[in-house]
Amino acid sequence: MPHISADNPLYFITSVTNSRLPVFRTDEFRHLLAAAFNEARLSAGFKIFAYVIMPDHYHIITDNHRKPSEVLRYLNGISARRIIDYLKENEYIYSLDKLKKEEGRKEYKYSLWEHHSNTFLLTTESMLLQKVNYIHKNPVEDDYRFSSVRYWQRRPLLDVEPLEMDIKDISWKVK
Repeated sequence: MPHISADNPLYFITSVTNSRLPVFRTDEFRHLLAAAFNEARLSAGFKIFAYVIMPDHYHIITDNHRKPSEVLRYLNGISARRIIDYLKENEYIYSLDKLKKEEGRKEYKYSLWEHHSNTFLLTTESMLLQKVNYIHKNPVEDDYRFSSVRYWQRRPLLDVEPLEMDIKDISWKVK
């Protein structure tokens, strides 16, 4: 991978749940989201360098293997499908009702994510480190399980990390 630059930016993506519902307040749903992100990464062939999953949003830093809109389509599309299917299979009717959007005549679809995600281009190593620090300070807990903090601070990893990072693939100008 070439060095981070204006010609080779990374993407800092933030996506918020519909109506800021705290869908990911339990480990059960955070694990589902992390697994969906891994599925999206493998399906689309992009890398993930940093992330955090909060109750009503996520932040993620990825490469530019695909356009930001395509990365979002994979991340939000696969995760929405997995979460909504899980809610249906486990009869979380109340939660599904909150995500329901009327479509046509008595037909419904569900919307997990707001449709206006934020994408910010990272064109320097200092911008990358600033956003990585922001991501890791987002949770109040110091050793929050659903973030990449252990990778970046070179702490011992969990026996089973929710989501593996591709940090080794970053080409640094200064080592």
